[in-house]
Amino acid sequence: MKREPAPFATEADLCRNFISVLPPGWTAYPETAFDILLRRDVDGFQIGVEAKLRLNAKVICQAAEFVGHHYVAQAGPDCRAVLIPYGVSTELAGLCPLLGITVIKLEPEHDIGWMKRSPRFTPDLPSPTNSFSERPWYELCPVERITLPDWVPDVGAGTSAPISLTDWKIRAIKIAVLLERNGFVTRKDFAAIAISMSRWTQEKWLVQGGRNRWVAGPNLPDFKKQHPVNYPQIEADYLKWAPKESVA
Repeated sequence: MKREPAPFATEADLCRNFISVLPPGWTAYPETAFDILLRRDVDGFQIGVEAKLRLNAKVICQAAEFVGHHYVAQAGPDCRAVLIPYGVSTELAGLCPLLGITVIKLEPEHDIGWMKRSPRFTPDLPSPTNSFSERPWYELCPVERITLPDWVPDVGAGTSAPISLTDWKIRAIKIAVLLERNGFVTRKDFAAIAISMSRWTQEKWLVQGGRNRWVAGPNLPDFKKQHPVNYPQIEADYLKWAPKESVA
């Protein structure tokens, strides 16, 4: 069977166009548990979105809730969805409602006579005032929602092997900020930030710089380069998270 051409070059392109036309009141967290985790600002309602250039079994499995009693009480989004380009085959779309998954179809930007029409998608995102019985969204009522970082990740959604802004990475950036400001860090800094020190010393990210002082080693990752937006954001909030001894 001949495959239809995809209107978007890559999954990252698909995600970028989708995020660009989100309605006001929604925030997109790229590469946060899903390709995109949407948050409705007014009440924290979440939609986990997995993106693919074609609707296939792989993306449906990625978006679906895990089976088995071990996963019943795990954190998750209120709704789950797959994002695909408008016009590609939807042979498997009939399975998605059975799994509580909404299929979002994104139409690319195109010319309408003398003007360009921005990308647009269907269906509309759920409103807090509308009934779920009136639209193709399936509320899963998780025990708890996915914990979001304090800063929106500065990574591209749908990219291959993205450098995610995980909880560990945020704590690591805080250590890097302390190191940059003070010229050294101590074991008490690691305890206050609640991050293990072993990786930093074993991989020579840090080396001894005197009694109870650790300074930058030859293999210290460039966290500022990895996260050019998030790093200065975390640094700007220094007084909110820094250990008391460092602030004093």
